[in-house]
Amino acid sequence: MIMHKVNFKSRNGEDIIIAAVSNFPASFDEGRKYPAIVVAHPGGGVKEQTAGLYARKLSEQGFVTIAFDASYQGESTGEPRQLENPYIRTEDISAVIDYLTTLSYVDPDHIGAMGICAGGGYAANAAINDRRIKAVGTVSAVNIGSMFRNGWDNNIKSADAIPVLEAGSNARSAEAGGATTVTIPLAPLRKEDAPNKELEEAWEYYHTARCENPNAPGFATARSLNQIVTYDAFNMAEVFLTQPLQIVAGDQAGSKWMSDDLFKRAACKDKNFHVVEGSNHMQLYDVPEFVDEAVSALAPFFLRTLT
Repeated sequence: MIMHKVNFKSRNGEDIIIAAVSNFPASFDEGRKYPAIVVAHPGGGVKEQTAGLYARKLSEQGFVTIAFDASYQGESTGEPRQLENPYIRTEDISAVIDYLTTLSYVDPDHIGAMGICAGGGYAANAAINDRRIKAVGTVSAVNIGSMFRNGWDNNIKSADAIPVLEAGSNARSAEAGGATTVTIPLAPLRKEDAPNKELEEAWEYYHTARCENPNAPGFATARSLNQIVTYDAFNMAEVFLTQPLQIVAGDQAGSKWMSDDLFKRAACKDKNFHVVEGSNHMQLYDVPEFVDEAVSALAPFFLRTLT
């Protein structure tokens, strides 16, 4: 497998330069055309973590893959840092596809998208909006709007999230008045902040040697709450998500209800749900046996739908 770091200008405006890592099959020949897969990272993550892992493993199956840092995050540019605007995150995927269509060795009619956690929700939303995406894969998918409205375990009423919206609005006013950027955690920043064992593992993933990265601080701007809380990654999926879909989730994941929701709402006839027995949400990020099982479902799916 061959890897290259690339940087390119987003065509979404704001003068954003997207930083990414492209992965090529070992037998790569620039004179051929290859199917390609865009891989979106979780909220609070970067391309060097689980997104890069899945991108590398899928490139071994003969795909050109690209894992990228979201605008305002990682090595991509943009201010304020750590903005997690889900509409921009979704548009980032289309911006990466814009770039792929300019490459002579990428087949523009055979491009797929996948993502992990919130990146899975963004990949689904991008496919709803962008017909250049011919197949969609998700791992431990999170609809970030639903999560902020209804909680990790879907046990909160949406109307109870009004104070969260107010917090986002207040942060914007404070910053307009000269305050430093107000932030919120996207995963527990300390072990003792985790509400349960599963989310304690999120702290471990992002803030210990397990997979910490200096470009992934684990927080977002509080102003992002105004866009996150009202966002539905699966909006109009029952009409426009007609591309083939492969969902992967662990049977022990508190977040599994969001993958269930995507499977139910997607309009496509070719939709598949692979449940990884014994895995929770975070273990599908990097635990070898669970990642390999996820790839064993994703790789043949993308080979069937993109080649």
